Order: sequence, then C-alpha cells, then structure tokens
Amino acid sequence: MAPTDRLTPVDEALDRIRQQAEPVRAPAAENVPLSEGLGRVLAHDIPVPMDVPPADNSAVDGYAVRSGESGNTPRPVRQRIAAGDSPAPLEPGTVARIFTGATIPDGADAVVMQEHATITEAGMTTERVATPGQNIRPRGQDLAQGAQALAAGTRLRPQELGLLASIGIAEVSVRRPLRVAILTTGNELTPPGRPLPPGAIYNTNRDTFRGLLNAMGCEIVDTGDVADTFDDTRHALEQAAGEADLILSSGGVSVGDEDHVRTAMDALGQIDLWRLAIKPGKPLASGWINDTPMLGLPGNPAAVLVTFAMIVAPLIRQLRGQTPTQVQPLFLPAGFDHDRQAPRREYLRVQVHNEGQTTALVPHPNQSSGMLSSACWADGLAVVPEETAIARGEPVAYYPFSELLR
Repeated sequence: MAPTDRLTPVDEALDRIRQQAEPVRAPAAENVPLSEGLGRVLAHDIPVPMDVPPADNSAVDGYAVRSGESGNTPRPVRQRIAAGDSPAPLEPGTVARIFTGATIPDGADAVVMQEHATITEAGMTTERVATPGQNIRPRGQDLAQGAQALAAGTRLRPQELGLLASIGIAEVSVRRPLRVAILTTGNELTPPGRPLPPGAIYNTNRDTFRGLLNAMGCEIVDTGDVADTFDDTRHALEQAAGEADLILSSGGVSVGDEDHVRTAMDALGQIDLWRLAIKPGKPLASGWINDTPMLGLPGNPAAVLVTFAMIVAPLIRQLRGQTPTQVQPLFLPAGFDHDRQAPRREYLRVQVHNEGQTTALVPHPNQSSGMLSSACWADGLAVVPEETAIARGEPVAYYPFSELLR
C-alpha cells in the first residue's frame, strides 16, 4: 500500500474498522460456573424464571397488620415471623411480629415499623395509622417472571452476578475470551530484568499490552522477541494469524527502512487504513492477515495507550459480542486554554481537580507520546476535537481510564 498524505479522521477510522470486522464471527460460547463469570460476556439473553422477590416481604422490622385495623386500639400479637418462615394467615383483629425480609402473611397489607409501635399486655398500638402497602416490598418488585434479566452482550460485573444468583442461575453461557496476539518490534528493545546494552531500551509496550488485554479479559498469544527484519516479522504475523482472533503490534508501521510491520501486513494480507488524524498515535495501520484482523499501533508508549483505549478497545468489545461497544464520555470544565486549532484530534492526559465546589480537568505539562509517567499521573483522557480551540471553563469530553477498558 503506497503511503498517502491523507490522515483518516478518528470517527471515520472507527466506523471503517467496525465494518471490516463485522464478518468476523464472535467467539464460541461456553458454560462456566457463575463464580467464574466475572468479566465474561453473556452469549445469550437470560429470561427471568421467577418473581424476585418471590413473595411480598417486609422492608423493616415491625408488625404486620391489616391497615384498616391499625391505630390506638390494642391488637394482640399472635405470631412471630422471621425471614425464611412460612407464616400462617393473619387472623382479623391481630398483628404479627415480623422481621426484615420475612414473608407477609395472607390478610396483612402493611407493616408498622417497630419504632412507631407501642407494646402492652393488651397488644400493639400505633399513633400512625398504616396505609396499604406501607413498608412492604411487593412480589416481583425487582424482577418479574418472563421479563429479560440480562441481554446477550452484557459484560458481567459483580452486580450482574448477584442478579443472576437472585434468580437461581448457577451456570452461565458466555463467549470464549478473545485470543489476541501481541507483537512488539525493535532491535533496541530489551526485556526487563536483563542488563541494558548500549543503545537499547527496555520493552515497555509488551507489558502495557499485557495489562490492557488482561484488564479486558482477553487471552494473550505472545509471539516473543521478533527481530527487526521483514522475514522474521512476516513469519511472526503468519503464526499469530493462525492462533489468534486479533493481532496487535507496536512499532514498525511508519515509513522508515526498518518499519517492517506495515510492509509485512501488505504482503500477507491487506491494509485497509493507515495514518490517523489523532495525537498521539498518527502512524496506525488496520487490515487483515489471512482472515484475522490486525491493528498495527505506533511504537511510542503513550501513543500505544491512547490508541488502544480509543481504537482497539471498541474493536475488542465488538469482536466478543459485547454491547455497547463505545464508552460514553463525561463532560467536565477545562482547567486549561488550548489555542491551537490542529487538524488532528488530541487526547490529553489529565487529572480531575476538585477545589471546593469547582471541578476542572488539568493536563499534564508534558504530553509527549513517549511519556508513560504522565499517564500514570493522569485519571483519564480529555478530548480536544479537530480544528477546535478550548477556553478555560468550557465543557470538554473526558474519558476516565477506569471506563475505557471495560
């Protein structure tokens, strides 16, 4: 593919990458115990097999009553109902001692809080006359039988696991984790833990990739150390295409004599997109190796982080059948001025500063694409759109790191 001077806008690139990946079949489903479901993506809709709660129950500790009989006339306490008990019907003219979560007895239609009840030998009285439904959690209030509990494509968080447990689900059908092959290139790269030769640097991107992919619940296929030659790069990509659902690389996608990833992609498959109007991260290639989609990211560490979060993560969500694929930003006031109207969309590493009742996004003073320390300092990314100036105090789209990798 011949180099082009045109930079593809970010939104256009996302649309094209999604369309190109559309024919890729989502990973097969597998059944796992609910206890192992955290972070997995549901393969099928889950209907509600029963009402939750399964019966009207008390929201407080108190006394189950017939609302029309409550008041200053003493009513004898004829039964005690704890959670898990099967109560007898409430006899007219009586009340029942009841505890939070216990089933409401037939005949009762309200619960008087114990703080509002007075108990004497004659029975229970209350100055606050009860109203029908008071302090009762009705049957099916949380989930109604026949409704949809969760939709296919839902990534399971702790609250979804609890919801499934509440309807008796012990095993869930989930998508197999996406297998992602990682390739980091550069003869100057040395694995951490080894002595650093002259002219070398430690391989940052491999462990960044691993952390990002682990955070998204992917299985990692590591191609190992790849020499900076066309033949070695081509061989590594061919091997990765046979083992993975997606290939990621860092470095080697620019136009230098030692940038072999882009030429190997072009030789083995096709490049559908190259060079983005994004900062950091302009040299990014998207294409295929055989039937396996591939994204070649830049080599600079901060550019890897940004392009993964904004380009790769939505693709991973799509490939594993997760919905929604896009993360929606927050809008917070800019704590900075950005006068330069640049042709590339810029993602600034920022902190959220709270001073009194004022919140503002404050950028790190060094936004170099080679600096990961600024990303460690930051809470997330603020977006400066293409050809746009930002004035202090204006609302700016903001993506917390915690949301970008879900």
